[in-house]
Parts: sequence; structure tokens; C-alpha cells
Amino acid sequence: MKNYLIVLLFCFAFNFAKAQTYFPPLVGSAWQTTDPATLGWCQDSIDVMYDWLESSNSKAFILLKDGKIVLEKYFGTFTVDSFHVWNSAGKTLTAYAVGIAQKEGFLDINDPTSDYLGNAWTSCTPLQEDAITIKNQLTMTSGLNDVVADPYCTLPSCLEFLAAANSRWAYHNGPYTLLDTVIESATGSTLNNWISSRISTKIGMSGFYFPFGYNNVYISKPRTMARFGLLLAQNGYWNGTEVLNDTNYLTEMKTPSQGINESYGYLTWLNGQNSFMYPQTQVVFPGPLCPNAPADMFSAQGKDGQIINVVNSEGIVLIRMGGAASNSFVNVFYNDTIWQYINRLSCNSSLKETQELSVSLYPNPSNGSFSLAAEAELTYTTIEITNLQGQKINYTRNGSDFELINARSGIYFVTIQSEGKKRIIRVNVVK
Repeated sequence: MKNYLIVLLFCFAFNFAKAQTYFPPLVGSAWQTTDPATLGWCQDSIDVMYDWLESSNSKAFILLKDGKIVLEKYFGTFTVDSFHVWNSAGKTLTAYAVGIAQKEGFLDINDPTSDYLGNAWTSCTPLQEDAITIKNQLTMTSGLNDVVADPYCTLPSCLEFLAAANSRWAYHNGPYTLLDTVIESATGSTLNNWISSRISTKIGMSGFYFPFGYNNVYISKPRTMARFGLLLAQNGYWNGTEVLNDTNYLTEMKTPSQGINESYGYLTWLNGQNSFMYPQTQVVFPGPLCPNAPADMFSAQGKDGQIINVVNSEGIVLIRMGGAASNSFVNVFYNDTIWQYINRLSCNSSLKETQELSVSLYPNPSNGSFSLAAEAELTYTTIEITNLQGQKINYTRNGSDFELINARSGIYFVTIQSEGKKRIIRVNVVK
């Protein structure tokens, strides 16, 4: 009896804690806030982070805690009512829409894609093409060649066989974009109407997809992006309203979807795994995607640093919209830098900005050549580059530009010391 009462009390406490999540009204601009001081965060550290976000061409930054806004900042002429593209962060929204279509019986993700796109949607043989499923599109394991003249192209002539489905992970936009047509073919609804009726109206989103070349790109105000992040943090419900009542699918979205790239779910990036792969390379890198972020974080990420981070263990949803942070399809290293600043927000943090250099490295990943940039003029008194084994790597330097000598693909650490401060930056080299 005593153990039974303990279980009951635990369940009550758990449900009570969950009930504390705040959901903003579906209509209007009202959104409750939390004073960052109540979390022990110092304003001077927040300002330092805002300065860095602005210097790296951010447009909008929002951090929610249990659904309430703790931090919200807009830069330049950008405002709370400005619209911005999500780029590939919209992939996670597409995955959510596919899950709803499956739940409602319009499709099964194990179905061959040709069931919805017809035969010869690729230039593969019929046998090769029939092996590609909707799940392969969700997991980037179609086997189609991503090293083509236009990786965005969705024409059959652009979709070439390279490897058997399920045997290779490659970040390939063409097969992903055709999920939009799969949804439309399966449901009989346009992509925008499907998203609007199944998601937007239920959580107060106000965005839409628009055609851009071969792509359909989602565009919205920053708070719409935050709303979708808050939905991702829930178990398929928004303030009691069902959006996707499929626990299995939602779990699969946020866990490794295949054994090749452990840090990828259904069009969703995963932290805390043993290794990760990166767009435009077949290199498998050891370690988690964002070592400075909580291990249970999962993300929607797009080109130029469009980010939705969800950390259920801490009740955090974080979004960033902005301009180019690198030339990569996805810049997980920029995201990791954001977390370095967040980790220094606490007034009691031992990682205060006064103790650590404010230096960034780009591009990252790199081919072995990269540059260092600082918010202020610094005299780099010591720069050391090591590999994972701690061995020193030789390099050449011209001002702020560096080139590793005879470096192979892998992870390296750049240690910078100046004026009594220190910074260690992880750089991934892809040859």
C-alpha cells in the first residue's frame, strides 16, 4: 500500500508539473513572460550574448522557459511582426505533417514513394526506385546521388541512383522536397492547406510555404517559429488539443532513425549521440552534435542559422532567425556557440565572458583553411591546434587566416590565449 501511494504521488506530481507549461492564446499578441533574474541570469551576460548575436547577423532570438518568454530580442530593423524564411528548419515541420497524414490513414511511411509520385519519378531502374520509401525521404537514406549539379532539383533527371536505399545517409534536398508532393497526393490537399488545417489553426501559427526554385520554403514571424518549437516540446498536444496523437511516430522523429548518422531522426537533428554526420560529406565525426548543449536537445536547423532548439529536460525552447552564419546547409557549430553563451548567463557561472575570449572561427566545417574573428582587437599571444589525441598540428598563418599543414578529415581543437583569457574552439575538417 505504501509503494502504491508513492506511485500515485509521483504521477500526481508529474502531471502537475506538466500542467505548468504555458500556452499563449491562439489569437493576439499576448504572451506571458518570465524575468531572467528569477532564473539567476545576469543582465550583463545577456547583453554580451545579444552583442554577439547582432554581430553574427541575427534578426530574431527568443528563449522560452516552460512556454513563457524569458528572452526576446530583435536586431536592426527586424521586429516581432517581421517575416523570415525558415530554410531547412522547415524540414521538421514537414516531418510533423507527414506524421499527421499517417495517423489519419492517408499514407504509411513504409510505402514506396512511387505509390504517390508515380513511376519514373527518378532516373533509377524500376527495381531501384521501388525500394525507396517515404521513410527514406524522412531519414535522408534514399540512396540517390546528392553530388549532382543542383542538389535542390526534383526532376527525374537530377535524381540519380548512387547506392541502395537504407545503405547511405546523405543530406539531399531534392528527395526531401518531394515529400510535399507526397502529402498533396496522399491527402488531396495543398501543402499550405494541410499545414494550416492540421497544425497552424490549432497552435496559432501564421506562416506559409512559398515556392522558391524547386523548393517550398516556409516563412513566418519569429513567434510562429517559437510556437512550433513549443509544440515539438509537447507529446502531440497543444494545451489539451490534439495535433498528432501518435507517440511512436513522435518518438521516432526525435531518436536515431537509422544506424549511419546517429544524430538524425525524421528530418530532425539530435544531440547527445556518439557520432554525427554533416551535410555534403560522408565523414562520420565522433562525439555529440553540440557538446555545449544539453544532451537531450533536438533541433530543426536551416541554412544561414535558422534554428529551433528543444530541451525538454529544462523546459527550454530556443529560436534564432538571421542571415548567413556560414555557407553550409546547416551550421551546428553556430548553434553550439549559442549554447556557450547560454551556459555563461548564470550569475554564478564559472564561464563568464570576462574569463573567456569572444572569438569565432569560420568556416566550420573547413577544408583545413579558416579564419578567426573577434568582437574587439585582440593580440593572440598563443594559438595551438591539436587533434583528438592531443597531438599538436602544424599550421601556417597570415593575419587572422590559418591553414593546417597535411591535416586529414577529422576534429581539431584551436586553443587561443590572449590577455589572460582563453578560448577553445572545435573545428571539423572535411577533405
